[in-house]
Amino acid sequence: MNTGTLGAPRVRDAVASDLAFIVEANLAMARETEGKALSREVLERGVAAVLESPARGFYLVAERAGEALGCLLVTREWSDWRDGDWWWLQSVYVLPSARRGGVFRTLHGEVARRAAATPGVVGLRLYVERDNVRAQATYAAIGMHETAYRLYEREAARGRDER
Repeated sequence: MNTGTLGAPRVRDAVASDLAFIVEANLAMARETEGKALSREVLERGVAAVLESPARGFYLVAERAGEALGCLLVTREWSDWRDGDWWWLQSVYVLPSARRGGVFRTLHGEVARRAAATPGVVGLRLYVERDNVRAQATYAAIGMHETAYRLYEREAARGRDER
């Protein structure tokens, strides 16, 4: 698909019928960026949990002519330092055929617009793989900057069937 001449995509809130697209996007993103094979079953439950409970966050879908081209998840993190919420952009994915066609820029623009209109939102954050230079350049081009923080994690001890 040549997306360069089709105009900006339309962004909308995800609905239950977007579950399969969002799951496929997440599976593809994990393979591409981290070489990980996620559990489809766990991922389906996780995506459904967000779609069913807006307190967990919200997904946006970008589309042209009714075809889903990309999506992202926004979750909230409370900051006592700033007395407000950071909105985290997660699970960002754009179909390879739609890349460099303004899909992420449009998704990000919609998140920024909503954040500016929502009292208590102090900013937007995301994390990116160290070696994903192309994504880093994209984020810099829309005005985001690298912070001084490194991300550390420790997964909770759970059964293998839950991963």
